[in-house]
Amino acid sequence: MFNVIIYALIPIFVILLLGYMAGKWKLVNSAHTSLLNIFVMNFALPASLFTATVKTPWSGITGKLPLIAVITLTMWVMYAVSYFIFTKFFRKTAQDSAIFSLTSALPNYAALGLPVLGSVFGDSSATMLSVAVSIAAGSVLLSPFCLLVLEREKSKSNGEAQRSTLTILPNLILNALKKPIIWAPVLGVILSALSFSAPPILLAAIKPLALAATATALFLTGLILSVRKFAINVPVLVSCAIKLIVQPILAWGILLAFGITGNVAVTAILMLAIPAGFFGVVFGDNYGVHSPEAEASLLLSSVICIITLPIFISLTSGM
Repeated sequence: MFNVIIYALIPIFVILLLGYMAGKWKLVNSAHTSLLNIFVMNFALPASLFTATVKTPWSGITGKLPLIAVITLTMWVMYAVSYFIFTKFFRKTAQDSAIFSLTSALPNYAALGLPVLGSVFGDSSATMLSVAVSIAAGSVLLSPFCLLVLEREKSKSNGEAQRSTLTILPNLILNALKKPIIWAPVLGVILSALSFSAPPILLAAIKPLALAATATALFLTGLILSVRKFAINVPVLVSCAIKLIVQPILAWGILLAFGITGNVAVTAILMLAIPAGFFGVVFGDNYGVHSPEAEASLLLSSVICIITLPIFISLTSGM
């Protein structure tokens, strides 16, 4: 099991390191970073998320509703708790807290979901479906909270500070929905619900973009990290504890409260025990907001999970 986790994490660290060294050696400058950000946020990740959702049968999505409900509820609670802690106790700005909270609450499903679940259940279609719906849940049901805060603060900086958040909420939602990273997976879910089969030629056309999504996003994250100075401090340690320990334990409690057991329970716990994802860091860079603690949490949680993931895999083996 340890080897499985190591092999799943090696590609993440290698690609992050390549991006980091490309930035340190000045092979890529800030202008290139902006272009990569546009590519990742507007093309690669949306293509990947659309493909994952539109190819998932609606019956498969509805069959995974208990899993979606537990994962979503847990992420919502962890995002809200993290946002409160970072704003009230650590005095972070709203934008920084939103990025930090998304990093703490949204696991790296795309990179680690299949390796982790595959090590337990095998690389079956059911396993791939669980990963796909988890990615969709995080993208559609959690990411918009971060984007709405970023849009709100951007609106304030543009002279709309005198209006309440409730007043500008419709515009914030509209602006968020205009972003491909949001509407692409939503469109995929809608088409799946309508039993619409995407033309094979369309899926073939965007397949290279989808395949490039995770690698490019990790490379971009490495670039972003190369120009930052960050250190391990109390907020970073709190974020890692929330992500790697509190979140899966909370999911376990929710599962017990609703009497959910078996493969659904194991899947939910293990998916939420996965380390922090890169969405928060990439979102922040897209808005010109940098969160050194979120970036440090991203890296540190990926290291610590080498210890915590096997523990949760062992604890759930008898469920």
